[in-house]
Amino acid sequence: MWPFIPFCLSFLIDTHFAHAGRVPFQVRYAQPRALSERAENSSIPIKNTFNAEYIGTITLGTRPVPVLLDTGSSDLWVTGDVPQTMPLGVKETLDYAIGKAGGDIHAATLEFGGYTVKNQSYLLVHDTSTFSVDIGAQGFSGLIGLGPNSGSKIWDKLSGTTGYSVLNRIFVENNVPSPFITFYLDRANGTVVSNTGMMTIGEVLPQYSNITSYTKLMIDRVHRLTDADQHWQVFTDTNGIVGPDGNTIPLKSFVPSAPDGQLVGVLDTGFTLTQVPRSVSDAIYGRVPGAVFNEKNQFWTVPCDSLINVSFKFGGADIPIHPLDTVMSEFNYKDANGKTACIGSFQPITSAFSLLGEYDMVLGMSFLRNVYAYIDFGKFVKGGTFNYDPFAYIMPVTDKDKARGDFVNARMGGVDVSGDSAHALLPADQGQKSPIPESEKKKELQAKILSRWPYIFLGCFVFFLMLLGFGIWKCCKRRKQRREKKLAAQLGQGNRAYLELQDSHGYGNSQTKLNYYPNH
Repeated sequence: MWPFIPFCLSFLIDTHFAHAGRVPFQVRYAQPRALSERAENSSIPIKNTFNAEYIGTITLGTRPVPVLLDTGSSDLWVTGDVPQTMPLGVKETLDYAIGKAGGDIHAATLEFGGYTVKNQSYLLVHDTSTFSVDIGAQGFSGLIGLGPNSGSKIWDKLSGTTGYSVLNRIFVENNVPSPFITFYLDRANGTVVSNTGMMTIGEVLPQYSNITSYTKLMIDRVHRLTDADQHWQVFTDTNGIVGPDGNTIPLKSFVPSAPDGQLVGVLDTGFTLTQVPRSVSDAIYGRVPGAVFNEKNQFWTVPCDSLINVSFKFGGADIPIHPLDTVMSEFNYKDANGKTACIGSFQPITSAFSLLGEYDMVLGMSFLRNVYAYIDFGKFVKGGTFNYDPFAYIMPVTDKDKARGDFVNARMGGVDVSGDSAHALLPADQGQKSPIPESEKKKELQAKILSRWPYIFLGCFVFFLMLLGFGIWKCCKRRKQRREKKLAAQLGQGNRAYLELQDSHGYGNSQTKLNYYPNH
């Protein structure tokens, strides 16, 4: 299982949202229906393997295609032969940490969640030899993005509605009353492959019908000049992360517009591990006995029996994280001495520094397994009639007491030893901090500059206006001085005839004054 880790931690979805640890859904669909016809309900079973791979199946043409389902991107791409497909004569290449996905944009009938759309555009990838992993062996043959339409590279290349993302077309062409999706990611035990996770389109799972009673979290909007990087990002509450010692962790956002003490987190089903500010990751794992920071992979490793409680707060709701999600054992990781260790799933963020200060955290599967999430696209639907701002609901689903019992049974052999001295958190002054790579320091500095570009631009513009005003003033002043000098020269030399009217004492008479100043 260890060779799978580089894939889980380094799969980048595209240049719009480069980050690590993207994932899969396993989705089953009914037989194709005519456009605008749908199933009795849109509940889509999700298959989970090792809590790190959720693989979904769409129907494209007449072929079932297993794909990664990802709320962090917006395009659809697949490999292999697709029946009844039509090439559109346009090429595109998407960049990934594991290689490049290049090919031709095609269109074919697609079915998803009981809905069918015709002539759905997608990228047919011909060559995956540059990938560092065998995607077929990993169980998928493509990826479907569930992010805002503005992030689609295919839409950038095509005119008209053909280039719209899959969900955008479903919402518009099938007259979905409310353009939202929901998802619940289940947690597998050991090697058990489960199918209890669910996703819906335009409906809420009955068992979580009260999700709309939670506080509505408005989607944080990025600047329109960078809307290709728009994601499902929401604000935490003030001081909205509680560490393993029961105290809130001090928060300072990387996003210039974020309120004090709040962070911007992206809801991303395509991320295996959750990425948080380095100070938050250090606060979670730095005081755990036996914790070691892996500089190469940029994550903490801890003994597998380390029971670490962490919680987040969104919209006033406390969201406890299952300790099996805080410390993950699924990867069979070996430390430098060949000893088995577990991976801290809240790793220091490595992606935000490449963007314009748009978010602080990527809330991946280790977070999302603890919530039922609802995302409403609102105005993000292109060509739709939804005239309200996009928003989300996040409903906690982890029972803290039951989660503790699960951890004790799975990691401690049924005997809770978390309270003994060997498992107690180290004193705060003995806590470790992860070293910051020089490359990250450079990126952080660049990102701080770029993230404040509106203010820098405004300052430069004001400075330019000041220079322009000063230049105009200097020019006018010089022109005035030249006119005065010219007039003085004319009076001193060009009008000597008037001097002859002076009397013998050199004083001008009244006639002289009249000639000198004809208006007086």
